[in-house]
Amino acid sequence: MSKRALLIIGGGIAAYKSLELIRRLKETGVAVRVVMTEAAQKFVTPLAAGALVGEPVFTDLFDQAREFDVGHIRLARETDLIIVAPATADLMAKAANGLANDLASAVLLATDKPVLMAPAMNPFMWANPATQRNFARLQADNRKFVGPNEGEMAESGERGLGRMAEPQQIRDAALALLSDGPLKGKRAMVTAGPTIEAIDPVRFLSNRSSGKQGYAIAAALAELGAEVTLVSGPTALSAPRGVTRVCVESAREMLEASQAALPLDVAVMVAAVADWRPSAIADEKIKKDKAGIPGIALVENPDILATLSKPGKKRPKLVIGFAAETNDVEAHARAKIAKKGCDWIVANDVSGDVMGGDDNTVMLISKDRAETWARMPKEIVAQKLAVEIAAALNAKSPGRK
Repeated sequence: MSKRALLIIGGGIAAYKSLELIRRLKETGVAVRVVMTEAAQKFVTPLAAGALVGEPVFTDLFDQAREFDVGHIRLARETDLIIVAPATADLMAKAANGLANDLASAVLLATDKPVLMAPAMNPFMWANPATQRNFARLQADNRKFVGPNEGEMAESGERGLGRMAEPQQIRDAALALLSDGPLKGKRAMVTAGPTIEAIDPVRFLSNRSSGKQGYAIAAALAELGAEVTLVSGPTALSAPRGVTRVCVESAREMLEASQAALPLDVAVMVAAVADWRPSAIADEKIKKDKAGIPGIALVENPDILATLSKPGKKRPKLVIGFAAETNDVEAHARAKIAKKGCDWIVANDVSGDVMGGDDNTVMLISKDRAETWARMPKEIVAQKLAVEIAAALNAKSPGRK
């Protein structure tokens, strides 16, 4: 039996891309039904969408004949996945707040199926606190997102985050949700958060990492079906659903836990590991005295990424490192690949408010590739990376992409 998707087309200029999305979904054998909002019909016609899906498009909540035959409850239930593309600010607000004053919003409120949203709007609308509150609420309600992407807005010529994901990206995200998971049967490990290195019973060396990016990646890999171990330094975050968390403090403890997780298909080393630790830990709190500031001798911590990247039977098929840089991001990341022996580096520019913040700007780098992902929520970075990992592991040579 083929998979079924209900496509809700919202009222934005990106609605024209929905026609291409229909074609790409049908190419993979997905049966598609379409609901269009009143605003969407200003950009594309129900006739055009209906011709592509091979049946009439649903547009009116109060169409007596259609509601009697195939009502909004049946539309909400007789599908395997609901895709909202474009997901306008208005549709997101209705879905987040439980409104149901048209067919599209009524279907979203009545469904018990997975929902994938592809936001599309002006960058200022996307950045507006109200939209971001709705986005956070929808994520908490387990709604999935693909995009938005960074680019030029067709209607205004402005550039920024708010462009709808391309049809192929939406199709790939939809297929991942429609399948048992492209990472089913795969073992993954993610390291996250800071490490802390004790100076005395009170003080320690650490950094500003919140763990948000690593936790989001662990969650995204689990969503795609992977068996995920999350090796976490101290954070204030809850373990993602379906993920096994191992809590550690020091770099040496993180290395031990990482090696204990082997064998693996993929290791994603996101943690901000302390490069050095005190050569000796004081048994008692170091007190101020007249002798002045005490000197603290440091020794180098083990290199977890380099250790897991070493050739051998237990080496993961794909080893991904993270590089937090403040300048010359790509150059430093390429040097890190060569030095550590890993397959990919996700280089993130931490010169702004990334450490501890909710957004990230990254560059995905391998030996023959460099792709910049514009500033976006860390959850979206995680979803994009999880899709890349799935594609690589299901290819013949995942480490050579």
